[in-house]
Amino acid sequence: MDRKTKILIVEDEMIIAANISLQLNELGYEVTGIVPRGEEALMHIKSELPDILLLDINLKGTLDGIETAREMQKTYDIPVIYLTANADEAHFNRARETHPYGFITKPFKKLDLQRAIELTITQIDLKVKNINGTDPNEEGLILSDCIFVRHLNSMVKVNIKDILYIEAERNYCRIFTKRKEYLLVLTLKEMDKKLPSKHFHRIHRSFIVNLSQIEEIATSHIVIGRKPIPISKSIKKELLQRLQTI
Repeated sequence: MDRKTKILIVEDEMIIAANISLQLNELGYEVTGIVPRGEEALMHIKSELPDILLLDINLKGTLDGIETAREMQKTYDIPVIYLTANADEAHFNRARETHPYGFITKPFKKLDLQRAIELTITQIDLKVKNINGTDPNEEGLILSDCIFVRHLNSMVKVNIKDILYIEAERNYCRIFTKRKEYLLVLTLKEMDKKLPSKHFHRIHRSFIVNLSQIEEIATSHIVIGRKPIPISKSIKKELLQRLQTI
């Protein structure tokens, strides 16, 4: 069964936000949360990474929607769809600098929302396919102490010791460090084969963890970077044996 697309709603008009959430659930998407402020959105993303950000431009608070997107993009690469009741040229030009995947003008119909999200998912998949068409050696060069990953238009060095965990997303995976996350066009199975085994262990069908970054081992999960990651009883036993040897 395919994983549901996760969407975070950042909207300070709660009636509108609740209505959007209801529509998204009816369309088969998973709403990771509804938050009214940009600052809260940035905190939410740290603990529950969405696939798409539905972001109202005219947020109250310290950060408006466009400034929230800019702050988010310093660390994450999450597609943004803006919601706006004010589609004037000035707002559009400011918003365009953050390279959004779409705009939805209020008031909007369920079909407008559906089409914007479907187009965004299509663009994400196309982006992944385009990256897949590049030289595989350029996409993810895995060495004994670091990984070179494509980030925007260049190859970035990520030290093995700085990686917290790696999470599967469809046919690619996300590498999480304390400061940034990177998209890599490899399945988690392929990633598991290439990573230096002395540092990493696959503890779930969707997660590979850096053994040195484990902060807590609970009954049914471990904690890394304040994120709980599920683990089965059999793999937990295997993990404890691994930890005794490093």
